[in-house]
Amino acid sequence: QVQLVESGGALVQPGGSLRLSCAASGVTFSSYTMRWYRQGPEKERELVAGIASADGSTNYADSVKGRFTISRDNAKNTVYLQMNSLKPEDTAVYYCSAKMGIFAFWGQGTQVTVSS
Repeated sequence: QVQLVESGGALVQPGGSLRLSCAASGVTFSSYTMRWYRQGPEKERELVAGIASADGSTNYADSVKGRFTISRDNAKNTVYLQMNSLKPEDTAVYYCSAKMGIFAFWGQGTQVTVSS
C-alpha cells in the first residue's frame, strides 16, 4: 500500500517561511520522481517544484523560483519544500506526488495560508 503524507502547513505572515514535508511509505522512494503541486481556492492545480530520482535535478515554477527549494532525503523517504519570502498568492493546499513510469501517487495535501 502506497501512502504519501504531507505536513508542515500553517498560517504565516507575508515574508515568512515554512518547510513542508512529505513522507512516503510502501514505495521504493529513491526510484520515484517527487513533485510538489498546489491548488488555491477556485484555481487549477499547478506544479510548484520537482526533483528527479536519478541525479536529483530540480525544476521550479517561475512564480516560486528563488524563494522555494525542493529537496529529498532518500534515507528518510521524505521530500521537502522550503518556502521563504512567502506571499499571499502562495496561499493554497500543497500536495506532493510520486511518479515512476506509469505509476503515480498523490498525498492528501496540507494547507498553507499567507496572511497578515
